[in-house]
Amino acid sequence: MTKLWGGRFTKTAEEWVDAFGASIGFDQALVDEDIEGSLAHVTMLGKCGILPAEEVEQIKSGLNILREKAKKGELEFSVSEEDIHLNLEKMLIDEIGPVGGKLHTGRSRNDQVATDMHLYLRNNTKEIMSAVKKLQEALYTQATKHVETLIPGYTHLQRAQPVSFAHHLLAYFWMLERDYGRYEDSFKRLNISPLGAGALAGTTFPIDRAYAAELLGFDDIYHNSLDAVSDRDFIVEFLSASSMLMMHLSRLCEELILWSTQEFQFIEMDDSFATGSSIMPQKKNPDMAELIRGKTGRVYGNLFSLLTTLKGLPLAYNKDMQEDKEGMFDTVETVKGSLNIFAGMIETMTVNTDKMEKAVHQDFSNATELADYLATKGMPFRQAHEVVGKLVLVAIQKGVFLLDLPFSDYQEASDLFEENIFDVLHPKTVVARRNSAGGTGFDQVKKALEKAEHALTFSSKA
Repeated sequence: MTKLWGGRFTKTAEEWVDAFGASIGFDQALVDEDIEGSLAHVTMLGKCGILPAEEVEQIKSGLNILREKAKKGELEFSVSEEDIHLNLEKMLIDEIGPVGGKLHTGRSRNDQVATDMHLYLRNNTKEIMSAVKKLQEALYTQATKHVETLIPGYTHLQRAQPVSFAHHLLAYFWMLERDYGRYEDSFKRLNISPLGAGALAGTTFPIDRAYAAELLGFDDIYHNSLDAVSDRDFIVEFLSASSMLMMHLSRLCEELILWSTQEFQFIEMDDSFATGSSIMPQKKNPDMAELIRGKTGRVYGNLFSLLTTLKGLPLAYNKDMQEDKEGMFDTVETVKGSLNIFAGMIETMTVNTDKMEKAVHQDFSNATELADYLATKGMPFRQAHEVVGKLVLVAIQKGVFLLDLPFSDYQEASDLFEENIFDVLHPKTVVARRNSAGGTGFDQVKKALEKAEHALTFSSKA
């Protein structure tokens, strides 16, 4: 079969060669965007007098027929037509006759595919941003229930200081807020149009690129035709923001997995987001959290794959750039799926407050409070640190915790200790007193919840 571009060729490739070079197996995902871009392009050709009105209407009618068939899953794509662009052009010609071949006037597949990907990422980035907010809402809702629920805070995965569970959850809320901001900021570079840049040098036809861009809802056009067809920065930026987001999700997954173990028992995952074992009847595995943690590597891989593909390419378009799509499609589906699953996990998890309360009473995470206590009474902090360290050692040797030591041990360590030390050491007091801006003190957490609510309200109106 003769290719739409085959006039200069005397041979055709064997089928297996065609199959290796074809992208239709994955870029058919761009069918809606390709038709949308073509409708804008042909409308612009009519406005500029490049095509007569009756031919424009014929082409638009044919494209709308293809769009309806696409919605119904009635389009049959062929490897012999290589990609989504040639497949649709062939279908259009079959639908309305040779006039369909005029659609490609004033453009190239190079600017066509770039336009498609801008449209695709714009639509999906909006969906991802909405899903980020849904997850933030789930974290916020859980946090409002657990302002005074205490959980051990860790450094080096060792008990450090007790914190409000709401404070811990809100840490991820603000990570996600920055992720949202990265996607939002990327729109300045994503929402520009390469359509009409041609293969690399523009076109001799008197097209109106700004008008086509306006029809497609773009804020601007690329102002250099070479840049327009060779730029994939917008995809790299999307993959980078997605990698950062997945890293944050993976960190929280790790904590959910730990917290749901028999050793921690801080939370229990809802049955909807867990699975069992084929051999061990008692098992309840946090598979969805583990999968999201695992899928993070896929997203990282897609980022590094595209960076590596682009690093040695001269201007303008090269066939290597066909490798820009599969990783983009995969990342979009991975991120959307992960966010939707995550929101459900957070909304439905059971928080075992009694286990958390017991944990903060059975460790030495209130030790810093002792050092601060002595420092407020005039002892240099470094000396106070040493005094408390020795008290911890005494408690360990006696097999008790700081609240269980007799007051005589405190008196022996320093005459600055008074009997109110046991009130100071109580975990709720320890947390409540940490009232510096952004701290885990209950008053600060309540202020943080107000800020989080404002962030959710503001973004919903944006």
